[in-house]
Order: sequence, then C-alpha cells, then structure tokens
Amino acid sequence: MMKMSIQMCRCFLISSNILFAMVGFGLVCLGTWVRIIASVTGFYQISLKTSPFSIGVTVLVITGILITLAGVLGNLGACSFKISALNVFSGLLSFLIIINIAVGVTAFVKSGQTSDELSELYRKIYTSHTRSSNETMILRLLHKTFDCSGIGEQRDTCPEGNFQKQSTFLSCPSVIQDVFNSNAPLVLVGFLGIAGLMMLALVCSVILSRYISKNPASSSGTNSQLERMHMECIESLCHSLIDN
Repeated sequence: MMKMSIQMCRCFLISSNILFAMVGFGLVCLGTWVRIIASVTGFYQISLKTSPFSIGVTVLVITGILITLAGVLGNLGACSFKISALNVFSGLLSFLIIINIAVGVTAFVKSGQTSDELSELYRKIYTSHTRSSNETMILRLLHKTFDCSGIGEQRDTCPEGNFQKQSTFLSCPSVIQDVFNSNAPLVLVGFLGIAGLMMLALVCSVILSRYISKNPASSSGTNSQLERMHMECIESLCHSLIDN
C-alpha cells in the first residue's frame, strides 16, 4: 500500500511538473509579448498612470520563470530521486503558493479600480483632439479585444464592418468595466485552483522526499526497486498521454 502511494505521488509530481513548466513558459511568452506590444504602440508614453501595468507585466514574467524552474526541479527530483532537488522544489513551490494566492486576491480586490483606470484612459485617448498614430493603434487594439467601439454616438476607429454592424457595438468604457467586474470572481477561482494544485504537488514532494530519506539507494535491491518504480511511472504517464 505504501509503495503504491509513493508511486502515485511520483506520477502526479511528474505530470503536474510538466504542466507547471508549460504554464510557466506560456506566462513568460505572454508577458514578453504584452511588453513588446506596449512598447510598439507607445502605451507607456500616453499616461503617467502606467506603473501598475509595468509592475504587472514584470511580475507575470518573473512568476513564469519561477514556475518553469519549479517544474524542472520537481521532475529532476521525482525522476532521479534527488532529495536536494525535491527540497528546493518544495521551498520554491511554497513561495509560489503564497504569491499565487496574494496575486489572486489582489486582482479580485483591485479589479474595480483597474477597470476604472482603463476606462478613464480610454476616454482620455478617445476624446483627445490631437490623437497620435500610437493612440489610434491602442484604440483599435482595445476595440478588438473588448469588441466595443467609441463613447456614445461617436464611432470612429471602430472594428471593421459596415455601418449597421458598427452601430451595434456597445460603448467601450461600460464594456471594459463590465468585463472586469464579471470576470473578477473567475480570475480569483482560477488562482485558487492553481494554488490547490500546487499544494497537492507540495504534499507529494514531501512524502516522496521522506520516503527516499528513509530508504536510501545504497543496496542493489533498493536501486532495482527505485528503477522499477521509475519505469512503471513513466509507462503510466505515457499511457495516460496517449489515451488523452
């Protein structure tokens, strides 16, 4: 029974760490892409209230790097039975759990403030009489992102389409606020769900680390047992990936 539990923990660690590495790499790519888009469109030169945006992008990239590193260290420890790698993985994962919960709660609490600031920024750009090409590009990006257009009856720089289609678009400030307010609980649930998955991986890492410390691979019998568990875990993971 104990061996089966250890094997299940290893399989879960390997599967979850592959997912962590993929998610972390995706966050790094997303943060880099947003940063490049912001630089190309001149977002930083439009308003002085862009420091939260800059901090958010930086946190996104750093968090992605840490999650990717955690996934690599977790798989290294689980596949090679390295206690040191598992200990570093556990410490890093504990830090990420705290950060993840803090970011989720902060995003939920600050969603209203963020939507108000973004709506005000949109109004400022849209009502400007000397709109630059960068500002026009940002308006088009916001229109396509939120599927909205203009303020009131003003409909310039709207998404492509005939006049009848353009007239059906809602006012962007109200749409931006509705999107943030309606999706705030989903964002919080998503962050808490990721934190729960990380907690399960942390528990499995601690269990596996204690098992390895109590059963050091000093004899040939123990080595063969660990190798057999490793092969069974890899085969089980491959079968699950093929079936899905």
